[in-house]
Amino acid sequence: MTFVYFVVWTLDGAARQQSHETERRDIVSGEVMPQDRLIRFVAGPDGAVVPDLARKLPGRGLWVAADRASVEAATRKNLFARAAKAQLRAPADLPDMVESLLKRRLLAGLGLARKAGDTTSGFEKVAQALSSGKVAWLVEASDGAADGRRKLAAIARKQPRAPSLIGVFTAAELGLALGLENVIHTAFLAGRAADRWAQDVCRLSGFCPLLPESWREEP
Repeated sequence: MTFVYFVVWTLDGAARQQSHETERRDIVSGEVMPQDRLIRFVAGPDGAVVPDLARKLPGRGLWVAADRASVEAATRKNLFARAAKAQLRAPADLPDMVESLLKRRLLAGLGLARKAGDTTSGFEKVAQALSSGKVAWLVEASDGAADGRRKLAAIARKQPRAPSLIGVFTAAELGLALGLENVIHTAFLAGRAADRWAQDVCRLSGFCPLLPESWREEP
């Protein structure tokens, strides 16, 4: 049995690998790769190309690498129709649609994780969780203050297995997803739910940066 891998970068710069078995062929490059690095599309009833992020919609799957350039190429070159051998229409904003759906899926995942007790929010609670070494993801609001973020990142870096960091969502978006007031700091505890969530984070990284540009200048 062949195992393949994708990589998530952590706060301490270490690469974290996770194994997967199922592979599909990218209709753009022709490369065979793990399906977790691809986006599945299907033909809708009206002949429009529809993203199927959960990989559950009926019909033949048309697989494209999970990055903006590949989806743009598939749209521009009419590769969906060619692969399906049918008249299909891909909307010009398909890459933006995929990005938006991935973000929505990640926020929904956070909400489910909170109900299951797999997340904790608030500076003190997150700091305590980080110190326990049981955090897989440090989710920081993109519009949060730098001071608290830097303090939590410093705690995270001291752990033998530093969590990954994401700063895609605003405090209001995180609050709505988690059913709380504006949320600045959230810890996603390690476990199966965090591993599944990481797969969508990896796919989103092909469509937008996971951290605001201004964060890269912080010490």
